[in-house]
Amino acid sequence: MSDQRTALVTGANKGIGLEIARGLGRQGWKVGVGARDDARRDAAVEELRADGIDAFGVPLDVTDDASVAAAAETVEREVGRLDALVNNAGITGNGSQTPTTVDLNVVREAVDVNVFGVIRTTNAFLPLLRRSPSPRIVNMSSTVGSLARQTDPEAMTGPLSLPYSPSKTYLNAVTVQYAKELEDTNVLVNAACPGFVATDLNNFRGTRTPEQGAAIAIKLATLPDDGPTGGYFDDDGPILW
Repeated sequence: MSDQRTALVTGANKGIGLEIARGLGRQGWKVGVGARDDARRDAAVEELRADGIDAFGVPLDVTDDASVAAAAETVEREVGRLDALVNNAGITGNGSQTPTTVDLNVVREAVDVNVFGVIRTTNAFLPLLRRSPSPRIVNMSSTVGSLARQTDPEAMTGPLSLPYSPSKTYLNAVTVQYAKELEDTNVLVNAACPGFVATDLNNFRGTRTPEQGAAIAIKLATLPDDGPTGGYFDDDGPILW
């Protein structure tokens, strides 16, 4: 087995996920590009390889048990272990976002991707992560997942968003639960907030670049062995839950 560290980034065919893969790759990591769209995944792998990065494609739909299991088998064949899992795939949900008018199917879809998808993927890849001397799990959250900020009248947390914002709060709670279960292991589990990044999720209205948004995930994926676990961080440090 190679000493080269390997990461899998979900939703890595574009935006923040692609830049996380690129940033880790530039540090010498082998990077699995997880994505469900074959053409976009192949294009991302080609782009990363053109940048000198050791990248490989991983077909992956985080909402599908069989797809996630097959993805774990792909990484098993490719490298035999995993050093970092970055759960980046996420959606905002289409249609009305206000609590009194939202379609419950939209809420279910957001939770299925943003929360259940993280649980499903994490559990499938934990056996490979446990083979690493320094395994890391990074869950891509958001500022809007902070209840402290959501209830602060002076905080900028964007418009009402029943599907998306609570799904990120739920993800934060899931992150804490994994960290508590794994606290006696060498697996560090943290939530990352990329800030308001210009991506297709917000029609490119964000004020930060995908590269800037990727920085905190890269930092948490490469934490030293005495680094934090069960935390919620952005570029400025810990965020109030």
